[in-house]
Amino acid sequence: MLQEDQPRPLLEVRGISKRFAAVQALKGVDLDVRAGEVHCVMGQNGAGKSTLIKTLSGVHRPDEGQIFWEGEEVELHSPTAALDLGIATMYQELDVVDGLTVAENIFLGHERATSGVLHVKQANATARALLERLGHGGLSPSREVGSLSAANKQIVSMARALSRDTKLIIMDEPSAILDAGEVENLFRVVRELTGQGIAVVYISHRLEEIRQIGDRISVIKDGRSTANGLHVTETPKAELIRLMTGRDVANVFPDRTPVPADAPVVLDVDGLELEGHFDKLSFTVRAGEIMGFAGLVGSQRSEIVETIYGARKATAGRVSVNGKVLTPGSVSAAVDAGIGLSPEERKSQGLILDEPIYRNVSLSTFERFARAGLLDERAERHAAREQIEALELRPADPDRPARTLSGGNQQKILLARWLVHGTSVLLLDEPTRGVDVGARAEIYTLIRRLAEAGTAIIVISSEIEEVLGLADHVLVIDDGNVLTQTTASDIDEHGVLDLVMKGSAA
Repeated sequence: MLQEDQPRPLLEVRGISKRFAAVQALKGVDLDVRAGEVHCVMGQNGAGKSTLIKTLSGVHRPDEGQIFWEGEEVELHSPTAALDLGIATMYQELDVVDGLTVAENIFLGHERATSGVLHVKQANATARALLERLGHGGLSPSREVGSLSAANKQIVSMARALSRDTKLIIMDEPSAILDAGEVENLFRVVRELTGQGIAVVYISHRLEEIRQIGDRISVIKDGRSTANGLHVTETPKAELIRLMTGRDVANVFPDRTPVPADAPVVLDVDGLELEGHFDKLSFTVRAGEIMGFAGLVGSQRSEIVETIYGARKATAGRVSVNGKVLTPGSVSAAVDAGIGLSPEERKSQGLILDEPIYRNVSLSTFERFARAGLLDERAERHAAREQIEALELRPADPDRPARTLSGGNQQKILLARWLVHGTSVLLLDEPTRGVDVGARAEIYTLIRRLAEAGTAIIVISSEIEEVLGLADHVLVIDDGNVLTQTTASDIDEHGVLDLVMKGSAA
C-alpha cells in the first residue's frame, strides 16, 4: 500500500543527465519513490527509460545530478553497489540461465557455499521459502529453468531480487511476455510485495495496466521529466498521452473509410479446420477491408492466421487469394499468392535482429534483387530506403542493425517488407505489442493507409479496444469457435467480453 505519511522518499533522483558520444540520453530527470508504492515510469520508445533504469541499477554512471537513498546521497558505481543498497532490476529480456536449476538461478552470483563447496540443501530450502513468499511454493527449486514458462521464469527472477534483502525492485515491461491470467498473477505478487513495504518501479507502455497496478506516475519525454509523482486516479489518460508525446491525441485511431459494397473479395476462407485448434471457419475479406480477430489469449487466433499463411497445415477446408486456391501447409505458396504475415513474436519469428534494416526488408523478395545468382545489395538498399522514407522509420539508416531499433520501428520494418513484396493480404498478429502510444498512432495510420490502397488486412490484438478501433468488421473468437461476426461499430468492449465469458454466440 502507498504510505502517504512516509517521512522521506526511499529513492530520490535529482537532475540526472547522461550522454553517450553525441547522444544526450537524459537531460535532467527527477524521480522520487516511496516505500510500499508502485511508481510507474512512462515514456515513448527512445524517451530515456532504459538509460534511467541502467543508471539506477549501477550499469551507467550519470554525468550530472544526484541520487539519494533513504535520505543519503549515494554513488551507484556498479550493479553490485545497487544490489548492496537493496535495488534490484528485472529487465524485459529475462536474465535467467536455462541450464541451471531454479535455486541456482536465484542465488546466481551469491551462491550458498563454503570453501567452494555449494550447500545445495540450504539453497533449495531458502529458495523454496522465497517462492512461497511469492505465492509459488509449488515451483520446485531443483527444476531446470529451461523447462519453465515465461511467467514462471519471471517469478524466478523476482525471487532472485528478493534473495538480497531488496527494498526496491525495478520491473521493465514485466507484462510484455504474459497472457491475461499471468498478468493478473503478476499484479497479485506486486501487491503482496508492496504490502511488505517493498517499493516497485514499474515500466510499461500499457495505460490501462498502469491504472490497475500503479499508485503514482512519472513521465519522461526526450530525456526530460515532464511529470513526477502524479496520482494515477487523478490523471486523465489524455493528459498522460500529452505528457508522453508533447501533443494532444484526440483520437488515436484514424477515421475509417467505408469499404465499397462491390469491392472484390481478396481472401476467402472456407470451412478451414486445424485439428485440435479450430473447426469449420469461414469468412471473406475484401480489398481495403480490415478484419479484426477479438478474443482472449489462448482463443486460437494466432493458430488461425498461421494456418492461412501456411505455417500450419490445415486438416480440412481451403484458403483462396484472388480466386486461387492455396496449397495447404505451404508458406511459399501463400507468399507467392500475396499473403504476408507480421508474427506475434517479431523479434524471434519476424526479424533477423543482427542483420541490417535493408536485408530484413528484402527478406521475402530475394529473387527480385538477384543478379546472376548473387544479391544486388545496392538495389536492396534502394528499395529499403524508399520504404524507410515512406514509413518515416527512424533512424533512417538502411545499414543499421534491426536489433538497435525501438519496437515501433521494428514493426515498421515488417510492414516495409511486405510493401516491397507487393502483398495483397496482410496478417498482423499483435502489431503494437511493446510499442508506445505515440508510435502506436503512427502504426494505426499506416495500417489504415494500406487498407485504403486496397490491401485486405487481418488484425489480431489482445487489446479489444485496438481491434474495435482499427477494424471494419470483427470476428469474436473463443477456443477456436467464432461466437459472432459483426461490424466493429455494432459491438463494444463489454459486448466482446460478455460473449467470450459466456463462450457462445448471443
